Amino acid sequence: MASDIRHYQALIIGFGKAGKTLAGFLAAQGWQVALVEQSAQMYGGTCINIACIPTKSLVHSAETGRPYAEAIAEKNRLTSFLRGRNLANLTSHPEATLLLGQAAFVNERQVRVHLLETDEEVLVEADHIFINTGAVPRLPPIPGLRESQRVFTSTSLMEQTVLPERLVIIGGGFIGLEFASMYAQFGAAVTVLESGPRLLPHEDEDMAAAIRQMLESKGITFLEGVQVQQIEPGIAHDTVVLQDAQGATQRLSASAVLVAVGREPVVASLNLPAAGVTQDARGFIQVNERLQTNVPHIWALGDVNGGPQFTYISLDDYRIVRDQLFGAGQRTTADRQHVASTVFLTPPLAHVGLREREARAQGYQVRVATMPAAAITRAQVLQEPVGLLKAVIEEGTGRILGCTLFCADAGEVINTVQLAMKAGVRYEVLRDNIYIHPSMTEALNDLFGKV
Repeated sequence: MASDIRHYQALIIGFGKAGKTLAGFLAAQGWQVALVEQSAQMYGGTCINIACIPTKSLVHSAETGRPYAEAIAEKNRLTSFLRGRNLANLTSHPEATLLLGQAAFVNERQVRVHLLETDEEVLVEADHIFINTGAVPRLPPIPGLRESQRVFTSTSLMEQTVLPERLVIIGGGFIGLEFASMYAQFGAAVTVLESGPRLLPHEDEDMAAAIRQMLESKGITFLEGVQVQQIEPGIAHDTVVLQDAQGATQRLSASAVLVAVGREPVVASLNLPAAGVTQDARGFIQVNERLQTNVPHIWALGDVNGGPQFTYISLDDYRIVRDQLFGAGQRTTADRQHVASTVFLTPPLAHVGLREREARAQGYQVRVATMPAAAITRAQVLQEPVGLLKAVIEEGTGRILGCTLFCADAGEVINTVQLAMKAGVRYEVLRDNIYIHPSMTEALNDLFGKV
């Protein structure tokens, strides 16, 4: 039983980007805030501990030729540093209390927290409750998968200090491809299994072909239209049994198997029904455009609400809530226009807006410009001439509908395009702007010059 009841103005469950930022802000306003986190290894949230930061550290190490074991050590150093910094930032606020433990709703106002360090339980009552527990990799019901000692998620694979000789990746989405590119760069033999008939079905065919060509040049093998039937654990290696696109059975030897088939929300232990909070068919917490659940004083922020799973979206979730509590109350998720994304392949793939086929399917009359990355002077200087750049412009208005950049520094350059789209400027502004030379951004002169 809970030994005492503690009252706070705000209870935040989960130490992710939205939660930690909101906790610091509310504490600075004088609110009494409690933040519950169930793991000391997750201070700061998914991004800095098990997702974007450690993967990008490994990508950089792979690109610079650092041995795999050293790359893992550097990744661990970086995440430990950031974890400590995030903890210090939170605890520097006297009005903020960190509770290391597992939270479960008792009712819509009260949450029971099982404290990990003392094995005690405390009952927390709050006026405002914010759920920011994130998401984790989903494990499909493949026979033998859970029994194997060589099956990993994107989280657990990065903890292995020995590079797998033969890595089989189940799932050809962006997470699978990012790991494929990274581990092939380290020297692993990588095979990607995709259940769909085509790799990257959401990309335009010319862009998907360019990406595939680059990945195959690293020695990565792709098998499409396959169904994984079983994982057979072995002594020296595991065997992945699959049915290929022709219906034949194949058996692949694997030193490690990475499962990258999507993510699911971290909600199982929260006892959401006790609070009356509703979830969608996939288990994500349902929210309105102000990120409120069906219980008005309970919000869900970040990946757990089923929105785009990016750290910068989680940060914007915080801004929306901040505006409700201390602003004009006008910010909503509907404000988000032209959100860019980047997949950190080598080179990276960045995108914003509509792809060509999406624009045409929506009835736009478009003009399309493409150019190879090899035409960019800076790419030649960097000795990274691989890739393709593409822009989609609305005929007549000159409005930029979308842009995909598969080239060095794409994740930086796409921010310029995104800002132009948000400002509503015509493509000629990017075409005629004066950029630093030599830079990757000046490729926008030439790309939009081809419209």
